[in-house]
Amino acid sequence: MTDKTDTDVVVQVAQRVVNLRRAVHFYQRLLGQPADVVFDPSGLALFVLDRLRTRLLLDCEAASSLVYLRVDDVCRRVEELRADGIVVEGEPSVVCQNADPVLGKERRHEWRAFVRDTEGNTVGLVSAAAAGA
Repeated sequence: MTDKTDTDVVVQVAQRVVNLRRAVHFYQRLLGQPADVVFDPSGLALFVLDRLRTRLLLDCEAASSLVYLRVDDVCRRVEELRADGIVVEGEPSVVCQNADPVLGKERRHEWRAFVRDTEGNTVGLVSAAAAGA
């Protein structure tokens, strides 16, 4: 087994959009950060998601995909998005309890929910909470 390096890290995930301006507004609200760059009229926008510099690319020519995005608190974020009129496709629920540090911090429940973005894509939201919280 080889050590993980920059060569085996996800660099970018593309998500299909129909209306770039509307999609950028949605993902800014969802992620709590502005887009890092918007190329309009090219129909592209980039969000750098983490310290590994993984990028979410909103692309008018991409195929739809199911993207899971980490948020601080799935339950709270779903209620905020619902208040904004966003369709909730799957209510928050505990998916599993991590017993393996490879999956995240041990003894934490992983929560998941699904929302529909403004472009018709399903987006998975994921967060972790201490067991019993």
